[in-house]
Formats: sequence, C-alpha cells, structure tokens
Amino acid sequence: MSTFPKVAVVILNWNGLKHLEQFLPSVLASTYPNLDIIVGDNASTDGSIAFLKGRYPSIRIIENDQNYGFTGGYNRVLTQVEADYYVLLNSDVEVTPDWIEPVITLMESDESIAVAGPKLKSFAQKTHFEYAGAAGGFIDRFGYPFCRGRIFDVLEEDMGQYDTPGEVFWASGAALFIKKKLWDAAGGFDESFFAHMEEIDLCWRLKNMGCKVMYCPRSTVYHVGGGTLNAESPFKTYLNFRNNLLLLKNNLPFWKAFFTIGLRFWLDLLALVKFLADGKSKNAWAISKAHRNFVRRLFSKSKVKSQKLKVSSGTLSGYYARSIVWDFFVGKKKKFNELVEKELH
Repeated sequence: MSTFPKVAVVILNWNGLKHLEQFLPSVLASTYPNLDIIVGDNASTDGSIAFLKGRYPSIRIIENDQNYGFTGGYNRVLTQVEADYYVLLNSDVEVTPDWIEPVITLMESDESIAVAGPKLKSFAQKTHFEYAGAAGGFIDRFGYPFCRGRIFDVLEEDMGQYDTPGEVFWASGAALFIKKKLWDAAGGFDESFFAHMEEIDLCWRLKNMGCKVMYCPRSTVYHVGGGTLNAESPFKTYLNFRNNLLLLKNNLPFWKAFFTIGLRFWLDLLALVKFLADGKSKNAWAISKAHRNFVRRLFSKSKVKSQKLKVSSGTLSGYYARSIVWDFFVGKKKKFNELVEKELH
C-alpha cells in the first residue's frame, strides 16, 4: 500500500481485567502506522477502567452506561469512532506485530470486500486452530456454522493446509475487520442477538447486499475463547440455539426460512434429548427456552437494514449444500478437507 487507511482497533470489555493485563501489550505492539486503539467498556465492575487509566493513559476509553452485550455494546461504541476500517477484537486475543497490514492490503484490493478475518489459532495450543473462527467460517443448508479447521469440537492442527486466501461465509467476531462505510450501510449488529452468531448475521446481511467476506491466512492471532461464557454455560446454549434460528429468519427468503426452521426444531429436539441423556438438564432446558423466545419474536422485525436474498443460498460463497451434522456424526467426516467438495460453494 502506498497509503495507509485509518484503522481503529476496538476492544469491547466487560469485566475482562485479567485479559486486558495479559493481551493489551501485544495489541499496542502492532506495527500498522495509522492506528487508533480504543477500549469500549460495558459498565465493568472489576477495576478495568481504573487499570486502563493508570497503566495506559493514552488509550481512548468509551464507557457505556450498562452492559449492552456484544451487539449493543459495539453498536454504541462505534458511533463514536471515526476510521476507514474498524477491527473488532476480543480482549482475550494475542496478536502478532504485523497482523493488521496483510488484512488491510487484501481488503483494499477489492471494493466489494466488506469483511475479512485473520487465521484464528488457539492460545492454549498454538499449533492448532481455535474454535471461534479457525481458517474462515462456513454454513450448511440447515444453518449450522462450522469452519475450515474446526467442525463441531474437532480442532485441526495447522499444517498450512488452509493457507490460501479466499471468500468465506463469515468471519469471527473475535477479530473482525470491516469497512466503516459498510458497517454503517448494513446497520451494525442486530441487537436482538445480544451475543453469539451476531457476526454471522452481519456477514450474511452484507452478502445479501452483494459484498464479499474474506479469509486472510497471512495474518495470525491467538484466541483464548470462552472469556465471558464458557462452553458448558446454559446461557451460552440458550443464545446459540435461539440466535441460530434468528439467523435463518433474518436472512433467508420466507418460504425457505419456513421449511428450514421447521426442520431445525426437530434437529434441536435431538440435541435436547442428548443433553438429557448426558445429565445436562439445565442445557436441555436452555434449548426449550430458546425455542419459546424465538417463537415470541417470530413476527417481530429486525431494526437493522435487512435485504433478503432473491436467489438460492447455494450461490453464496462459503455455503455447504449438505448437512454438516449428518456428515460429521454419521459420515464420520471430522476434517474440512474430507467434506464433499462439489457441495462447497
């Protein structure tokens, strides 16, 4: 790049003092020359603000008056940030010094690229991909998200097998690069999601607007994961199942959404039974609660600008025309490169 667009790395914090202490120094060591680093805070009570003011007085802090979740928190903070690019970064992410440059170079190469994400690897096991995003996000015909390098709970070792940049369906909210003008055009996050899958909804909405979502393997970051909600949390189960249904309702044409959501209710019932069989009654109850909440929201309209796709989802890059559930649990396909290639778009 002959010029460097203005980039704002925005970390949304909620009682993440230990993560700020550990990982903020790596962000401050970023080599990108035209950079602002901002911490947005969702009314933390753990001393995060006092720590930042005392240790890093040059960092701009934007304080929300209460915890608005991931979606509402970012929506409010980003209205106060001016930049060409936003980078939404979780507080539990360690970055490499030159992590920004390759992604911005990629995004500057094509006006239609709205979002891009780096390679996301595990902080605890740096040889392996990380659950939240791995080497770019995909989605199957029933709305189940998965990644190159991660299908359900199977994490692949990074052997360079996914080192080719390309278009994907979604980029992880753990480290999401987005052009500010397209964040504004899409209306930001849908706040009804609160947290979890909101970035998939945003990426799908942008794809429906004709934009691209890219994966940039030349940039690598390391994610702890579960910094706010651990994987066993019933509330996380509730959000994942409720939000997955909202995702389909928001972005699919009416009749396709109708049939897909109907099938998903049955598939979710199987998950509920599995939780009960495993003695996880609170998680099973969370699925039931998710369905009831979704039904109450069925006829409510999202406040964000939504453009329903006028053609089959099969035309969208990053779409898998088969069932990832069937292929994983019945077909025993545990790695991305074992999936039926002709069904990947």
